[in-house]
Amino acid sequence: MSSARKTETIPQWKREEVDELVEFIDSFNSVGIVGVAGIPSRQLQAMRRELHGSADVRMSRNTLTVRALEEVDEGVEELTEYVAGQVALIGTNDNPFGLYKQLEASKTPAPINAGEVAPNDVIIPEGDTGVDPGPFVGELQTVGAAARIMDGSIKVTEDSKVLEEGEVVDDDLANVLTELGIEPKEVGLDLKGVYSEGVLFEPDELAIDVDEYRADVQSAAAAARNLSVNAAYPTAATAGTLLAKAAGEAKSVGLFAEIESPDVVPDLIGKADAQLRALAAQIDDEEALPEELQGVEAAPAPETDDADDEEEQADEETEDAEETTDDDADDGDDGGEGLGAMFG
Repeated sequence: MSSARKTETIPQWKREEVDELVEFIDSFNSVGIVGVAGIPSRQLQAMRRELHGSADVRMSRNTLTVRALEEVDEGVEELTEYVAGQVALIGTNDNPFGLYKQLEASKTPAPINAGEVAPNDVIIPEGDTGVDPGPFVGELQTVGAAARIMDGSIKVTEDSKVLEEGEVVDDDLANVLTELGIEPKEVGLDLKGVYSEGVLFEPDELAIDVDEYRADVQSAAAAARNLSVNAAYPTAATAGTLLAKAAGEAKSVGLFAEIESPDVVPDLIGKADAQLRALAAQIDDEEALPEELQGVEAAPAPETDDADDEEEQADEETEDAEETTDDDADDGDDGGEGLGAMFG
């Protein structure tokens, strides 16, 4: 009722504007407030075109924007605290993190004017300015840069901080920076806050390192997978590895105990053959040996490491789970069949 009483007193054109703003807010999954101060009109239009298809910007009077946010309610009215100065509404169906990343990527360097507040420390870097000797060296020194004439040119002899963040740029410094082509600020839509799916996000909450975040998630997933395998706790992600590991261990037991299982017999024969050849190689009198063993050398150890390979593979997967692929599940199935055959 209070909202209705407020809107009844405003002119029709304002009522229509508020209705359009309400419709704008309702049409997006995520709605935010962006600062547009200091952005030239032409550049602002270019930014809006660049966002077309992924986000939309709607400018209006601050009082009407506040009314619209309050009318929609549903939590989005929390954005009213950011409606101050030169701001606009921004709407997107993307998530807030994607919106923030896109807005930050669209910012471009720009010169700073006299009277503006420095958004960060202003540094004139060491090096040749490319300016011929003249009064400009005095201008550099006036603003606090370490400058001198060297080899027929004006050079800055060391990185010089000429203004700290939060200080106001004066005429002299603005002229020097323009002459040097230094653009110490970034121009773009500055996200103040965004409301999405019942949560209000501020810029510092959205400024995440995606690669670092992905690495953290992968590390956590690997640790969880390792715990599952080491605790023999089967899950959809670890059942294949557990079956392969169990099959490998069972096969190792079968070889050690010389169990005549169909899965083990070929390896047992190979092991026995290697032992026989090793023994034959130790006999000096070849005539004492059967003809087929005369002149033989000790054979290398039989490749009974199929089971060892399976167990080693399972251990490697356990140590570095993020490097495994979907083929693990297939390997696990093969291991499971071997295990079933062994004890079936």
